[in-house]
Amino acid sequence: LCNCSSVGSTGCNRTTGQCRCLAGYAGPRCHGCARGFFPEQGSQRCQPCGCSPAGATSDQCDHSGKCQCKAGVTDLKCDRCSEGYYRFNETTCELCQCNNHSQICDGSTGTCLDCQENTEGKHCELCKKGFYRSTHPAHGCQQCPCSIVASTGTCHIQPGEPVPRCDRCRPGYTGLNCNQCDKGYYNSDSICVRCKCNGNVDPALSPSVCRPDSGECIGCLYHTTGFHCELCEEGYSRDPEGTNCTRKEATLGPEPTEFRTSAPNATEATSFSTAVLNSTLSPTTLQTIFPISSSDNSTSAFADVSWTQFNIIILTVIIIVVVLLMGFVGAVYMYREYQNRKLNAPFWTIELKEDNISFSSYHDSIPNADVSGLLEDDGNEVAPNGQLTLTTPMHNYKA
Repeated sequence: LCNCSSVGSTGCNRTTGQCRCLAGYAGPRCHGCARGFFPEQGSQRCQPCGCSPAGATSDQCDHSGKCQCKAGVTDLKCDRCSEGYYRFNETTCELCQCNNHSQICDGSTGTCLDCQENTEGKHCELCKKGFYRSTHPAHGCQQCPCSIVASTGTCHIQPGEPVPRCDRCRPGYTGLNCNQCDKGYYNSDSICVRCKCNGNVDPALSPSVCRPDSGECIGCLYHTTGFHCELCEEGYSRDPEGTNCTRKEATLGPEPTEFRTSAPNATEATSFSTAVLNSTLSPTTLQTIFPISSSDNSTSAFADVSWTQFNIIILTVIIIVVVLLMGFVGAVYMYREYQNRKLNAPFWTIELKEDNISFSSYHDSIPNADVSGLLEDDGNEVAPNGQLTLTTPMHNYKA
């Protein structure tokens, strides 16, 4: 009897007794699986291994159907690249090229995934925005010393330079790291603010425009002054439009000028103030009365006191003199009144004798004083005992 497998054979040769096996089966009686096949668990059927010809070392697999894979290839049938590898071509899986900044990449394209140490790019070959590639450590990405307030935040390092420089500074900032204020700006609480000079500073003449630490304007033009060139210089005022500073018009006359004249043989020069002369004499009269000598020894000097200041001084002196005169007149008047009262006061003397009463009066200013009024009929009475009674509205006096 052939005794062939009913599952793996199609019968047997009755002459030789050899079983005819189906595809995937092998052995004298077709009970085993052929090469490239593995027995299905729970049954006697043989299943093909299906190993990838590019990823497997052979078409043979074990009893579980797992193929023997090449390096960098994984999965049951060796048809997928292992982690850290990508399919370079149809037959080979290549190691991911991530410059040691990642261990994994896309299995189909090879693009590196999850780049570390501030890197990015297909192969983690670039530094992230805001970082630059330094030499210490080698090919490491360090953060740029650039503020996003003062710059774009990105930087680069030139060959041969030890430190990086910012790519582009924002308006108002300058320097390698954009940490300085540009011309026309000043530092205000670590922020560069434009100088405020009201358009009265020329950058060509004063490149800094204002002081970088305080903002005080430098080189005010057009007769302006002040911290922000907002004021007019002395002797100038704003025009009606309030824009330009124009010279003030003289309204109190010419400024006082002091000049000196000297004779050739004189040792001392006589000076005259035109502030006083101008108030009474005209310039022509002055030249006629006080001609200025043209000799080498003659000198002329101009007073620094302005006409307005001179008038104020003269007015002050006049007020003081008037006050003093009024005080003097008042004092004299009070003294005279005091003397008159003292001299005009009458003095009376009464002499008492045995039977008579005599009255006498003396006064410097009233030599003929009338003493009869001292004893009046209504107010005086003679008592029976011969006593004289002086009666007043409130007191009675007897003598």
